[in-house]
This record gives sequence, structure tokens and C-alpha cells, in this order.
Amino acid sequence: MPGSTRSPNAALRIAAVLAVVSLAVSGCAAGAGGALTASAASGAPAAPSAPPAPEATAPTPDPIDWAECGPNLDCATVEVPLEYAEPGGEQIPLAVVRHRATDPDRRIGSLFINPGGPGVPASEMVRSIDPAGETSPFSPDVVARFDVVGMDPRGVGESDAVRCLTDEQRAAQAAEDRDPSIPGGKPFGQLLKDARTFTKGCATHQDRAFLASMSTDNVARDLDQVRAAIGEDRITFYGASYGTVVGPMYATLFPERVRQMVIDAPVDTDLWQNDPLRLLDDVARSNEETLDLWFETCRAEGVAACPFGDGDPEAAFDALIADLEREPLRVPPVEGLTPGGTLDGAMALEGIRAAAGVRTLWPSLTAGLLSAQQGNGTFLHFLVSNVTVAPFGGPFATLQEPHTAVRCADWPSLRNLGEHRAAAREIAARGERLGSRAAYSALNCALWPATNEDRFTDELTGAGAPPILVVGGEVDNVSPYHWAQAMTERLEDAVLLTRTGVGHTSYRTSGPCIDEAVDAALIDGVLPAEGTVCEAVPAGTTRVPAPAGE
Repeated sequence: MPGSTRSPNAALRIAAVLAVVSLAVSGCAAGAGGALTASAASGAPAAPSAPPAPEATAPTPDPIDWAECGPNLDCATVEVPLEYAEPGGEQIPLAVVRHRATDPDRRIGSLFINPGGPGVPASEMVRSIDPAGETSPFSPDVVARFDVVGMDPRGVGESDAVRCLTDEQRAAQAAEDRDPSIPGGKPFGQLLKDARTFTKGCATHQDRAFLASMSTDNVARDLDQVRAAIGEDRITFYGASYGTVVGPMYATLFPERVRQMVIDAPVDTDLWQNDPLRLLDDVARSNEETLDLWFETCRAEGVAACPFGDGDPEAAFDALIADLEREPLRVPPVEGLTPGGTLDGAMALEGIRAAAGVRTLWPSLTAGLLSAQQGNGTFLHFLVSNVTVAPFGGPFATLQEPHTAVRCADWPSLRNLGEHRAAAREIAARGERLGSRAAYSALNCALWPATNEDRFTDELTGAGAPPILVVGGEVDNVSPYHWAQAMTERLEDAVLLTRTGVGHTSYRTSGPCIDEAVDAALIDGVLPAEGTVCEAVPAGTTRVPAPAGE
């Protein structure tokens, strides 16, 4: 379902957009900008019995052959079996990037990471590491003690990323008109046509056996092959969002090879494996919850801080979306920020959904809404073009093709169109502002051209692994808090660390309380006491940023 990646340059890009937008709002006060966490995705498995134990069949890989590829970075390719049931058969290449420990004399080992998605390249997160940078995805202490290793999962990033649509098809879909009052944004027949185009493209441009192999259990086996190629007996692991499915899968298949593990913004792996439509419904509810909390905070802070709506932000919001649907704004291109285009109500909702889920973007969301009221849609269009990720897929989602391929490989059969229609009706009946995006968001899997015949369906308990730290946010637009609670209960040995406030993922975005607890778990294997709660820093505010120069 979820997925998340950190964008190290996001704060600078957002500040640049706000300068371009040139807000003319009275009562502006200084506010926080914010590093951005872009999240995304969904998925689920279920079916036959578990495949044979990978230890019995996995080949011993050749030692990894690193080549320097940047400051303190090494790159390599590791060959792994397409199918672990046939280890001597076809091999596929996986891209691996390593950031070497900055204090090699105190090096502990390798920290393997998965930033989520599914579909987010781990190699990008490793390349974004700045040992001294405040927005670096890992703390200086972690980067000092570990080689941070990112393996792009099969079909993702530099590991032969799945592509199903041509650039022309993708651009055409992104430009299509969508109606936020209709579940899925289009009549069902058109959505089904889009799904046929998408899945036909996947079947045409991709090997079906490769698509069928893109399951999370194979990703975990691939990780173990990379571990062996590096020469580590055990790994330390950090996974965010969908990476919290990869981690427990690895801990379940290879518990004796886990040194320490932290999972941040967990997925409910039972829903992931067995009930994906309910999983997506949970995400839809969480999206709405974060937007409602933005409204509540805007009202509570008052018009001096949040002038949008003059004390009634919900009414102003609904009027703005209706106005944009009736008369979309033309957005000129801004080099490096947005290609320009049209901002209608449906597109605005997509950008708003992304910003509402990141509390450090709340001031910018206020500014963007005020600006759109005044006829300038640049910031909201920027969000759609650069920030949104894909719990729900669709033309504005990034990384949609590998994202969809992993979900469809993991999930149980979704070929009954009646189930999709029933789930969409249930979402529509709630009358939520963001609900349209969730409806029919799994429709591609109903027509998916590759069947995973040996889906792994055992419960992911991590039995035998060391205690696992689970980090859950009280309000998370992609991974609701009850998923973190469920994950903690399901794992054989786990501790839940709770973060207050809004945000998808917590490490390196929520202040020293979270960061110190995660570092202690990764470096020393010391977990916080049960029931520990960390206050998010900075706290969420809707106060608009001051114009540039003030």
C-alpha cells in the first residue's frame, strides 16, 4: 500500500515555488517551510502454501564487485535467480549502491534500507545521504557506524524498472479531465478502458514471468543474496512504509540473519496479504483525517495565522474546488519546478492530498490555497507535478508502473469487478472530499496479465528475530496508526514507539526524540520502553510563510 521516499531538495524547491507564486496576502507571519516526505503505495498478498525454504535452494552468489560511483559511494550489480524454485535458471541483475561508513574503525556492518513505494528506488535514498546534512535520511551517527546499502528491488529503479505506458500515453492520461464528484474521477467504463490500456502495455513491454516474480518474498530473498555477496553474516535493516512489508518478510524468512530492525510507518501486513480493498479504504480514511486536521488547526490558529476562509476554511475550500472545476487556472511553466498546464478541481485535490499529509508543508498549503483563490495555481500544480505519490495510483502518481506490478504480484485475485464497484460505492457514500481518488485504485490488478502462482501467504511474525522497533504516527495519511498497533501485535517480539502529530514516516522528520530512539535501536540494539510517546517537532501549524525578503 504505502511507500515513502525522502526528497532532500524538497524544502529548497518549495521555497522557490513560493517565491514565484508572489503571494499578496495581508496578515502574513513567518512560518516554517519543511523538508518533504513523499509517500506512496499499497498492496496485499494471499493464497497457496509458502514456497520452499529459500535456504535450501538459493545459490551462493559471487562476491560483490564494487566500483566507486560518487563521494563515498560504491555501485555494483548482483545477479539473482528470476525464480528461486529454479535457482540455476534465468538470472536477473539488481542494482546496489553503498554509502561507506564515515568512521570505518567503528563500523558495525551493513544497514540495508527500503524506502517504500512499492516502487521507490533505494539507490536514490543512499545517494541523497549527506553525512552532516540536517535533511539527510540518516543521522551522522548511523552513517558513521554503518555502510548504508540500497538495493533497487527487481523491476524498480535501476533494476530494470517496469514500464507499461509510452511517454505519450502517460502525458495523455495526465492531461485528461477528471471529475472529483465521480468515484475514480471518470465513468467506470472509461476507467476500465484505461486499465486495459495499462495492463496491455505491461504485457507488451514486459516479460510476464518477470512481472509474476516481483513479489515481496522474492525481494526478501534478493536482499539475502546481496547480503551473502557482500559477505555479511547478519544485516541491520530500516524500512519505511512498504519497506515495513519487506522487513517483516525478511525477518520471517531469515530470522537468524537479522541483527537489528526498525520499521517506520508500518503497513498492516494481514490486510496487505489478504484484503487489499479494505487496506486501500483505510488509506482513504487516513487521507481525509489529515485534511480534516488541517481545517481544524486553521480554525484554531485564527485568521491572523491562517486567513484562508476567514474562519471557515471548509466552506472556502469547497468553493475553491468548485470554482476550479468550473473554470480551471492556466499555470505557466516554471523551469525546474513545474511544466505548467491546467489546474482544475481534481488536480488541486491531488496536490492538496499530498500536502495535507506532511505537517511541515501545512504553511505552504495555506499559502497555495490563498494563491489559487487569487488566480495563481503555480504552487498547487507544483505539488501535483513533483510531490504526489501513489497510495491510489492514477496519472498524477509517481512510480506507478513498478508500484502496480508489486501490488498485483503480492495481492490475492481481484478479478471480480463487482468487488471493486462495491468498494467504490462505500467510499463514495461517505461523501469525503478526497474519496474519489481511492475508488477503483486497484482496478489494474483486476486485469493484470501475470499470475504469481506461489504467493507467500504465511503470517509475517518475524519469529526468532531480535526485538523489532515499530514506529507509528498518531496521524499518518498513508499508514494509519492502528496499522502500527496491529504490526506490533503480529510480530513475535516488537516494541511500539508512537509519534504525535501528522506525517508519513517519523525518522529524521520529527525531532530528536524519534531520531535518538531509532539510532539507539539500530546502533546498540536498545529499544525504548513500551508506551513511549514522542512529540513531533516542529508541531503542525497552518501559519502562512512570510513573503520572500521579509
